[in-house]
Amino acid sequence: MASITFQANAVETCGELPAVGDIAPDFSLANNELNNVTLANFAGKRKILNIVPSLDTPTCAASARKFNQKAANLENTIVLVISADLPFAQCRFCEIEGLHDVMALSSFRSTFATDYGVKITDSVLAGLTARAVIIIDSENKIHYTQLVSELTHEPDYDAVFTALKSTQ
Repeated sequence: MASITFQANAVETCGELPAVGDIAPDFSLANNELNNVTLANFAGKRKILNIVPSLDTPTCAASARKFNQKAANLENTIVLVISADLPFAQCRFCEIEGLHDVMALSSFRSTFATDYGVKITDSVLAGLTARAVIIIDSENKIHYTQLVSELTHEPDYDAVFTALKSTQ
């Protein structure tokens, strides 16, 4: 289990993020057409997983916008914004915000949150995901992880994009 905070209160997750150097656990997430998407859909690409509790919060929305802005200039890289929000809500959010350089995926019918160790297990947020960023290289090896210690804070973008520069 990992501990994070939400408004200065301790919150537990179901496990730990996958270890750097490990092969990323496969996943099945729903896209905006309710089709399942897996790691195989992004074969040969670098993947940035921007995991958020819900796009319907100011911090999650801000990180989705920031990653969308950065994603436009990334070669051979896909940015996946993953939350438990329904695909309909994710699609509406991306359309309203004009986010065309990230792909929103829903964990609503998958084991993703448990498999990646980000499922919150206690507090009023139980069932949602902790905020985290994971970089998976083109061979599906975990290259970088960041569990944001306070749920209301954005990720350390500089650290993410510095780590991305050294991936294949």
